[in-house]
Amino acid sequence: QVQLVESGGGLVQPGGSLTLSCAASGRILRINTMRWYRQAPGKQRELVAAISSGGTTNYADSVKGRFTISRENAKNTVYLQMNSLKSEDTAVYYCNAAIQIYGRSYDHDYWGQGTQVTVSS
Repeated sequence: QVQLVESGGGLVQPGGSLTLSCAASGRILRINTMRWYRQAPGKQRELVAAISSGGTTNYADSVKGRFTISRENAKNTVYLQMNSLKSEDTAVYYCNAAIQIYGRSYDHDYWGQGTQVTVSS
């Protein structure tokens, strides 16, 4: 009923930039908070950034000042602009969104399939 499709991952050198996108589609009535998570090999999935429907943002300490989360409500899309990338940012990045679909009175969490970001020289 709902799909989240991420794009924009890839290989980048340390200090470089990438922008991830995540577009939601389906029988969507409303999208509330949208989030980006990441999971590095051998580590637990961690929250990177979040943005509410009203535009309030939160970031993990490790990415503050380097990453920017934004959303385009008309396109049901969330972005993650990543600057000054470090090797420790290497991970699979997942999009997450709390979405209310038609016919339901509550939100449900949906996940994208993940996109690989590799920071290496």
